[in-house]
Amino acid sequence: MFSLLADKLQDIFKDLRGHGTISETNITDALREVRLALLEADVDFNVAKGFIARVKEKALGEDVLRSVTPGQQIVKIFHDELTALLGGDSSPLNLEKPARILMVGLNGAGKTTSSAKLAQWLKKHDNRAPLLIACDLHRPAAIEQLASLGRQIGVPVFVPPTGEKDVIKVAKLAIEWAKETPGNVQIFDTAGRQEIDEPLVEELKRLRDYLNPQEVLLVADAATGQQAVSVATHFHEALTITGLVLTKLDGDARGGAALSMREVTKQPIKFAGLGEKLDQFEPFHPDRLAGRILGMGDIVGLVEKAAQAIDEDEARRMEEKFRTASFDLNDFLSQFKMIRKLGPLENILGMLPGMGNLKDFSVDESQMKRVEAIVLSMTLDERTKPDILNARRRQRIARGSGVSVTEVNDLLQRFGQMRKMMKNMGKMKQMMARPGAAARLARRR
Repeated sequence: MFSLLADKLQDIFKDLRGHGTISETNITDALREVRLALLEADVDFNVAKGFIARVKEKALGEDVLRSVTPGQQIVKIFHDELTALLGGDSSPLNLEKPARILMVGLNGAGKTTSSAKLAQWLKKHDNRAPLLIACDLHRPAAIEQLASLGRQIGVPVFVPPTGEKDVIKVAKLAIEWAKETPGNVQIFDTAGRQEIDEPLVEELKRLRDYLNPQEVLLVADAATGQQAVSVATHFHEALTITGLVLTKLDGDARGGAALSMREVTKQPIKFAGLGEKLDQFEPFHPDRLAGRILGMGDIVGLVEKAAQAIDEDEARRMEEKFRTASFDLNDFLSQFKMIRKLGPLENILGMLPGMGNLKDFSVDESQMKRVEAIVLSMTLDERTKPDILNARRRQRIARGSGVSVTEVNDLLQRFGQMRKMMKNMGKMKQMMARPGAAARLARRR
């Protein structure tokens, strides 16, 4: 996501930093390239035009032109303006009682899945007890899908009576059901269409007026492209949306929808879907996305992911294993699973400064699964004492994991090198801990 835009912007800034002085001419030339990059990323023309005008006004200020590092000053201006364009600060949900959230959007945008993802996020991170309510009466598969997702995440789901077509009757029944079901946030999944039409809008208006929800969230596919502005404008004019949920931000979409919809509605992007899994959903932080687009990374986001995935007691235990060089293949498997909890490695690397625009870099998930399968095909004794893995055992492990003996040998060789390195580090620490170690080391030099 945003890779094309990020690559072009970083190339432009690299060129700007190469200039000893910054003038109106080279700023104008750079901004022309930025405008083209924004348009190619499917940002609406008027949105791009306004953004460039604001950046140009600040970039030509005396503070920048007289600065010792004008190139860096301009990058900061871009970061600030891009953050503002994406919404400024992150915006929490309004969950005052009765906490009702109406999910709206076109078919295929991911409303049903996003409803379940939001329910799981509220349950896990906000200590809420969400309820899911199926109000898509035009597509029976959506009702079945929501019920299935609710079972997966352990959230109650209201299923309307078979054949019922009146959305207000369903809403009344759902509210009565909610009174008898433990929960404090109601999430309504509504019907969509391939295109916006008046019957859809009228149905949603009636439902909104009856429910009077605290939040009306427009769920939009990040790959919507130039259609994004008309979709967002139409829904906002009809329903007065309170926020946006962008889906498929992990894909290769150009990303202009995120910039355009926020600007034309003036409503915040509240959540982002980052993959197909139900836990790949998180609050949207404009400053962090702006940093990633400009190659600054997202260290705060990476630390938060690590804190969620890594158990503190386990981390202390592993530190002791590293320090004493007693690391075995059971520990290796544990660390491997912990890393995979953080999400796709390409996404993790993209959160590191300067790593977001790696060309042609991808991590083969199937290869990672093969490594895991090799270790899981070993007995507990073999994982604890890898030295007993003779040729016959390695052949059995290869058959059990569906890989070649060469792959098993390669993994064991890499593991052996890693353990040897840990052992050497442990010896060095022990030696340095002895009295006079530093003086003896200095004499050897």
